[in-house]
Amino acid sequence: MNTRRAVRSGGLVQANRGVSRRGFLAGSAAALTAAALAACGDRSSPVSSSGDANTPATTGRQTLTIGAIPDQDPEVLQRLYGTVADAMSDGLDLDVTYQPVTDYGAAVSLFRTGDLDLVWFGGLTGVQARLQTPGAEPIAQRDIDESFHSVFVVNAATGLSPADDLTPLADLRFTYGSETSTSGRLMPAFFLSEQGVDPQGFPGGPGFSGSHDATIELVASGSYQAGVLNEQVWNSRTAEGAVDPAVVQYARTPAYHDYHWLLGPQAVERVGDDLPGRLTDWFTGLSPDDPADAEVLELFGAGSFIPTEASNYTQIEEIGRELGLIS
Repeated sequence: MNTRRAVRSGGLVQANRGVSRRGFLAGSAAALTAAALAACGDRSSPVSSSGDANTPATTGRQTLTIGAIPDQDPEVLQRLYGTVADAMSDGLDLDVTYQPVTDYGAAVSLFRTGDLDLVWFGGLTGVQARLQTPGAEPIAQRDIDESFHSVFVVNAATGLSPADDLTPLADLRFTYGSETSTSGRLMPAFFLSEQGVDPQGFPGGPGFSGSHDATIELVASGSYQAGVLNEQVWNSRTAEGAVDPAVVQYARTPAYHDYHWLLGPQAVERVGDDLPGRLTDWFTGLSPDDPADAEVLELFGAGSFIPTEASNYTQIEEIGRELGLIS
């Protein structure tokens, strides 16, 4: 196996503090969409891992295009998944490129059409993509994804203290993350309903911030009094000192399966039947004792990657159907 390039950046959930999220979103959505359309039109000249759509593949190696649900700042995802593509290229002797998308639905759609070969999905979007793409295979998940959690946060002005009782949230202006986020909507809605709280019955109806970072910002500003997000993002932002003191953790959900890599059948047909095994072996073979591997694991906030299978997401599929998010 070739020596992997060292990943050049920090944790997956580390934000670029020099760029306003709202400003970046406004200026970059069109550019990202254009890049996606350009890339989908010509698989022989994939977008480079740095996101340069004019850089063709010249190595003669087989290609693999990876993607990810846009659950955080697009600039952070572009930079960080680009470095993962570089590491995979070296480790698997493939030309691996990262293709950004602008929303969760686009990730599912582009995976279904084969324009994205391997995608880092949340639990719900992974189930949606797999059901829409016969032959799709879960490849690996992080060690933390077999026991993942969401956290409910509130603005300190509510006067609420940490508790396991979710019923006080029912009277607050509340925001989820993306509408199809597992940790930012699906599982929190399930746990709310388990305690008798209508997950759609918040005053004025629930909001949908679009990402975990935005949920923190909206609760900090007082636009919403409470919200829910991915625990990994919350812990990382808190460790960075990036959370406004006005936002405090109120409750933590029980555990559930979440994020995973999903491989499309078109990639297997193109690259070879051994591709699923090669990918699983590469991910699960990443070792914290190897400096380059350790940086990739840190990038994902994981101690290791482990194998996974479709049955791990049965609960998510059932809840998704109950909430009308899977037909």
